[in-house]
Amino acid sequence: MKFVALGANLSTTDDTLEKTLSQAIERVARSGFAIRAVSRFFQTPCFPLDAGPDYVNAVIAIRSSHSAKDTLIQLHNIEAVFGRERLQRWGQRTLDLDLIGMDDIVLPNLTIFNKWYGLNPEMQAKAAPTELVLPHPRIQDRAFVLVPLADVAPDWVHPVINKSVRQMLLELPMSEITQVTPI
Repeated sequence: MKFVALGANLSTTDDTLEKTLSQAIERVARSGFAIRAVSRFFQTPCFPLDAGPDYVNAVIAIRSSHSAKDTLIQLHNIEAVFGRERLQRWGQRTLDLDLIGMDDIVLPNLTIFNKWYGLNPEMQAKAAPTELVLPHPRIQDRAFVLVPLADVAPDWVHPVINKSVRQMLLELPMSEITQVTPI
């Protein structure tokens, strides 16, 4: 199973952000992916705080024969259809589709995963990997990912830190979790 986090905080049309995410999920399905589960949609504060309007976030569980790299290419192509431009790290976006996990796979390898996992917050804001790192090295730190992921895969276990989604959620401050509100 592959897990994709969806988010948007800018609309390119008069449509709602919820409609943008729904249309993106439909496009993922039309791109050769079997949608196995869709979380509820959640309103979440912009990350980093005060960097723009609030987001709508969700997570989907998908299956396909695509490799992780091919999956990421397909997701980036879908983002482009929705006007996504990669102008700044953690900037506002019309659509963000992040491959955040894939069964128990660690990519590209444990050494590179650990480099990004251990990166201090100041460097996280400035540096971005040049290759796909799975699981996403910040998944355990982000309520806006873990809360919707708990809707579709509460028992998925992070292959490096060996904690389930439920366990990772319990380690976050309640103040962060309560800011992720179902729509």
